[in-house]
Amino acid sequence: MDEHGGTEWVVDDLAPPTARMTQVEEFRRDLAAARHPSDGGGSAALILEEGERAIARAGRPGRWTIDYTVGDEGLALGAGVYFMPEPFWGWSAPQDQEARAPGYTLVSTAAEGVILETTTLNQMLLVEVDGRAMTPGEIITLDYGAGERGSQADLYAERGARLWLSVDGDGDGVRQVLVDSPTIEVLPGRPERIVIHATSVVRPGESGRITAAIVDSFANPVPTATAVLQVSGAPAGWGLEQIVIEDADRGHKSLSFEASESGVFRLTARTEFDGRPASATSNPIWVDDAAPAVLWADLHGHSNYSDGTGLPEEYFNYARNIAGLDVTALTDHDHFGVRFLDQSPDLWDDIQEQTRRFHEPGRFVTILGFEWTSWIHGHRHVLYFDDQGEVLSSVDPEVETPRQLWNALSGKRALTFAHHSAGEPIPTNWTFAPDPILEPVTEVMSVHGSSEASDSPARVRGAVPGNFVRDVLDHGYRLGFIGSGDGHDGHPGLPHLSPTYGYRGGPSGERMGTGGVAGLQAREFTRDGVLESLRARRVYATSGPRIVLDTVLDGHALGSSILADDLGRSATLLIAVLGTSPLASLDLVRSGALATRIELAGELDVFTRIEIDDLVAGEYIYLRAIQADGAMAWSSPFFID
Repeated sequence: MDEHGGTEWVVDDLAPPTARMTQVEEFRRDLAAARHPSDGGGSAALILEEGERAIARAGRPGRWTIDYTVGDEGLALGAGVYFMPEPFWGWSAPQDQEARAPGYTLVSTAAEGVILETTTLNQMLLVEVDGRAMTPGEIITLDYGAGERGSQADLYAERGARLWLSVDGDGDGVRQVLVDSPTIEVLPGRPERIVIHATSVVRPGESGRITAAIVDSFANPVPTATAVLQVSGAPAGWGLEQIVIEDADRGHKSLSFEASESGVFRLTARTEFDGRPASATSNPIWVDDAAPAVLWADLHGHSNYSDGTGLPEEYFNYARNIAGLDVTALTDHDHFGVRFLDQSPDLWDDIQEQTRRFHEPGRFVTILGFEWTSWIHGHRHVLYFDDQGEVLSSVDPEVETPRQLWNALSGKRALTFAHHSAGEPIPTNWTFAPDPILEPVTEVMSVHGSSEASDSPARVRGAVPGNFVRDVLDHGYRLGFIGSGDGHDGHPGLPHLSPTYGYRGGPSGERMGTGGVAGLQAREFTRDGVLESLRARRVYATSGPRIVLDTVLDGHALGSSILADDLGRSATLLIAVLGTSPLASLDLVRSGALATRIELAGELDVFTRIEIDDLVAGEYIYLRAIQADGAMAWSSPFFID
C-alpha cells in the first residue's frame, strides 16, 4: 500500500503496451533525415483574377488553381511535389482518380519535355517529375476542384487556411514543407443561431457581464450579421430587455449589468434571421452573497499552427467575444501537424505575442501553453503563468518522459494536465505518479469524451480498463477535476455546439456534443488567482455547458484534503447544482464506487445535502451531475486523511 491507502504502482520508463511506437519511429526517422537544398524550395501562389480575393465558404465546394514555381535548386528527375490542403476538418482530399468526386485535381506544366506523374495518397496528391529535370522558374499548375463537384472547403471559418505544398527536390523520398504555401480565408455560413453567456455568480449590487454572438450552423462567428435580440428573464433593473448587435459590433456584443436582487436567473434571447426564428438561453446566473465566484476556462485547444483551424488571434478573439470565457489557453502541439512548434520559432513567438496581447486581468485572462504530445506516455498540455515559456518537445530525448518534463519545469510557474487519459488517441501512462505541485488536476472531459470512469456517460473512445481517472484515485493519486475542449475547430469554450463533436438540434430539443470547460473558484481574476485555484483543486469540470456546481463537506471547499478526525462519525455534503437544462440525476462517488444516486424529475436547480457516515483516511468522494440533454458536471474530489 502507498501512503494514501492505494496500491503502489511500479514505475517503468520503458514504453507501455499502449504506446504508438510506429508514430514515434516515423518522427524519429524524419528528424534524422538529411534535407537536400532543393527540398522545400520554390514558391507557390493562387491564380486570381484582378481584384479577386482568395476565399472559400465554410463547408461549400469551390475551385482553386495554384502555380508552383520551381526554386533556384531546380527539381531533379524523380523529384516530388506533394499537395495537401489542411488535412483536418473538412477540406476534400485531392485525388486524380474520379472527376465526378470531390477533390479532383488536374496537374499540368508548359515545360517542354517534362512529364508529370500523379499518385493519390492519404490526404494528399503526389506529383512526380519525369522526362527530364525541371529548371528554376518553370511552373507546375494544380487545379484543385476541377471536377463537377469541386472541392469542399473547411467546415470552420478561418483566416490563413493553408493549401500546403511540400517539395522533395532531389527525389530521395525526403520532403520539406513549403513554408509560404498559399492561404485562403474561409468565410462562415449564413447566420443561424445565437449564443448567450453571462457571469455565473454575482453578488447583489455588483456587476456582471453578458455576451451575445451570432453564429452559423457550425458555431462559426458571422461578423457581418446584425440582429435585435429581445431578452426575457432578467429583472427590470438590469437593463437587458434588448440587445442590439450592429454592423460595428462584428457579430457580437458584451454588456455589463448590475445585479439588483438575489435569486437564480436565466436570460432567453430571441430574434429572426431572414424570417427564420433563433433563440438561446443563457447559463444560470446565481445572485447570492455567499456563493463562490466562478471563472469559466477552456485551457486546452488548437489552432492551424498545429492540427486545428484558425490563427491564434482568432482563437483568443473567439474565446473572449463569442464564447464569453473568462480564461483560456491555446495549446498547440509541440511536434504534430504540418509545421512543428518545436522547429518553428516564428509560430511560437506569435503564440506568445497573441497571449500577451489579449491578456486583460479582471476581464479576460490568457495563459501561455503548448501540448507535450508523447505517443509513448500520453498527451499533456503545459501551461505557463508568465508571458514567456519554452516549448519542451516530447521527441527530445531530454524531456521524453513525464518525469523529465516535470524536472524541466521544476521551480517554474507552470502546470501540466493529462488528458483523454483513459483512451484514444493515446491513454496516459499512469505509472508515472503526477507531480503534486505541477500536476494537481486532470482533464476528465473533452471532445474525446469522458475519462472519469467506466460507468460515465460519453466515455472516451478506445477506453482501456483500469486507466480511468477513478482508477488512479483508487491507487492513491490526488487529482482535482477540470474539463477543457481540446477543440480543433477554433471555437474554445463551445466545441460541444459543433455537429463535428456530436451536437444535435431540432424540434425535439438540443443534444449537447462532447467538449469541456473548467469552473474555477478563483479568488482573484488574474493569472495568480487561476494558478492558486488549480493548485488548491478548487475547481470542477463540465462537458461544455456552464452548469454551476458547488459542493461543501462540513465547511470544506471542493477539492480539499480533510482529516478524518475533523469530520466525526457523520459528515454533511452540501450540494448546489444549477443546470443549463433539466437535471436527470446526481451521483455521489465514494472510494471507487457509486454510493448514492439521486434521480431527478427535470429540476433546473437543486440544493440538497447528503449525510455520509464513517469516512476514514484514504477515502475520497465527489459528485457527478447529469442533465437530460447529455451534458455533465463533476466536482473535484474531497480526500480524507
